[in-house]
Amino acid sequence: MSRTVLITGAASGIGAAVAKRLAGPETRLVLHTRKSADGLEAVAAEARAAGSDVETTLLDLSVPGAGADLVGLGVQAFGGLDQVVANAGFAQSGNIDDVDRAALDASHAAMTGAFYDLAHAAGDNLRASACGRVVAISSFVAHVFDIDRPFAVTAAAKEGTEALVKALARQLAESGATVNAVVPGYTRKDAAGHNALGSEAWQRAAQRTPTGRLAEPNEIAALVVFLLSADAGQITGQIIHVDGGLALGI
Repeated sequence: MSRTVLITGAASGIGAAVAKRLAGPETRLVLHTRKSADGLEAVAAEARAAGSDVETTLLDLSVPGAGADLVGLGVQAFGGLDQVVANAGFAQSGNIDDVDRAALDASHAAMTGAFYDLAHAAGDNLRASACGRVVAISSFVAHVFDIDRPFAVTAAAKEGTEALVKALARQLAESGATVNAVVPGYTRKDAAGHNALGSEAWQRAAQRTPTGRLAEPNEIAALVVFLLSADAGQITGQIIHVDGGLALGI
């Protein structure tokens, strides 16, 4: 499958794992991060070594218009865009009483709003592609509300993103393009990645997960890569959990 794939938040964690799995002579990659330039270049170098042509960029996707700029970069560099992996985001811990309205707005801008902008800008390219695919990375916090570990505004932003996934899936279905969301549970972070929890909290997270351990970024990436494949052409509008059983209840 010859394709151009845009991956946001590709400097570490799940985004980096997806890029490395996709890298090869038939795949052109547009890799994004907000500020982790060194991490992004390391991922890009590994992808180039595997045979991919790669473009990289640093952008704050919470800024209106940044999503269109990012899509435009891919189209300008490679003549089109076939697939989007919307992975960039962050976790903001706290109940509603613990955070202010600005925190809610920031979460929506960086995740729900950024996904909207990417989807809006990429729509025509996705329709025209023979392998149009979109995968958004959501989070278990939109489905599991743990009073001891609350993520109220992140949950709101991720749930909003999942709603847009379903709307876009219906909108693009007749073209053959598919749109899905992957919902990771507690997933091990790279040392260079954003970390919302301390080491003891991560230990408790593993204990709270029914399988008894954290997920690895590669385990999430494996599903993402499948959803981007030709074999997944009849899977669309789905919210798929890779959470070690967290959605079953803590």
